[in-house]
Amino acid sequence: MNTTELKGDWEVQKGKLKQKFAKLTDNDLLFIDGKKEEMLGKLQVTLGKTKEELHSIIEAL
Repeated sequence: MNTTELKGDWEVQKGKLKQKFAKLTDNDLLFIDGKKEEMLGKLQVTLGKTKEELHSIIEAL
């Protein structure tokens, strides 16, 4: 997964993540250029998933 993949369909992926994990907020899913790793780290903590699990979840959307 690269930055382009996240940016391209991020609004769609963000909606799907919020449907799958109701506890996610817009702040959890805020994607800012250059801060992808920070956002993914927040998601890991919030969801209790490993980095690999999180990448798999996002790629499966």
